[in-house]
Amino acid sequence: MKNLSWIIVFALLAALTVPALAQDDEMEMEAWTCPEGFEGETLSVYNWATYIAEDTIPNFEEACGVTVEYTIFESSEQALAILRQGNPGYDVVVPSDYIAAIMFSEELVMELDREMIPNLENLSPGFTELGFDEGNIFSVPYQWGTIGIGYNTEALPDGVESWADVWAYEGDVSWLEDPRSMLGIGLVMLGYDPNTTNTDEIEEAAEYLIDNGDNVVAIAGDDGQALLERGDVDIAVEYNGDIYQVMFDCECDTYAYAVPAEGTVIWTDAMVVPADAPNPELAHAFIDYILDPQVGAELSNFTAYGSPNGAAIEAGLIDPILLEDPGIYPSEETQENLFAIEDLPEIEETVTDSWDEVKIEVGS
Repeated sequence: MKNLSWIIVFALLAALTVPALAQDDEMEMEAWTCPEGFEGETLSVYNWATYIAEDTIPNFEEACGVTVEYTIFESSEQALAILRQGNPGYDVVVPSDYIAAIMFSEELVMELDREMIPNLENLSPGFTELGFDEGNIFSVPYQWGTIGIGYNTEALPDGVESWADVWAYEGDVSWLEDPRSMLGIGLVMLGYDPNTTNTDEIEEAAEYLIDNGDNVVAIAGDDGQALLERGDVDIAVEYNGDIYQVMFDCECDTYAYAVPAEGTVIWTDAMVVPADAPNPELAHAFIDYILDPQVGAELSNFTAYGSPNGAAIEAGLIDPILLEDPGIYPSEETQENLFAIEDLPEIEETVTDSWDEVKIEVGS
């Protein structure tokens, strides 16, 4: 794989090289304590759907004596567009890595006050050196994962191992509304750099997707897993944790997730504070709360995404079933074929136009 953003892969490795789980001798963890002075205030969080544990928000509200307004978006591009138009009142936003980098460059988010986030020390070392924000100047990692193939094992008893399997399947398929990632997959399949700035290659990748999209019945927002669960599709290109949540809720063997052999996207979502956030101090407290080992572990155990919280892993708080699953924490061999999407503002117009063409031709 050419020109990989290896710093993110190294971060993944760092997350997995902490000391082994100590389930019989877990570290004593003090409950997170909210700084004083926030009683009666309101925090507005803008995040993905199905991306927070059931008790995360209620426990924060109780600890700080505050109210949290939790709003969801379907894509990082949507979150970016909202902030570009003028922040409607969000205090914390959780975009993906390359979109976060665009937010930094356009001064849409503020530099963080590290003294207000003492739990930054709980991050695995690699997650303090991510290429899109080295040193966590503007952002703090929230969760990480891959984009891959969720599928119905009854419809595909022999499994799915590759993008080629997806293109060739004769049943119904859904793709993900994630332009850079989907075009990046097309670029990889053509042998190009997934972060190319060559507009001809990007347009060729769009044509490749169109040529291989005859079985696509939907290009889903952040809900391809629901299409799979309802039986509307047999294969859903989706974020890994969303598929795992369906698998765990089902308590059955009907669904599975595969990291495609040809390679796919590895991403890190990050918490940022908009430059004109109404309550930036409470936003910092919330970020610190998410980085608490127990809170971070409960979050990852619920969402089934990778945790950047090394302290939670070291303390044995992450479910070992999740830690040992290569669909959530990929093997070193699999990591060789993973790539991160980079911030490339010079291709934004080409990507938008190319993806619009894909959506006109595919899944309609």
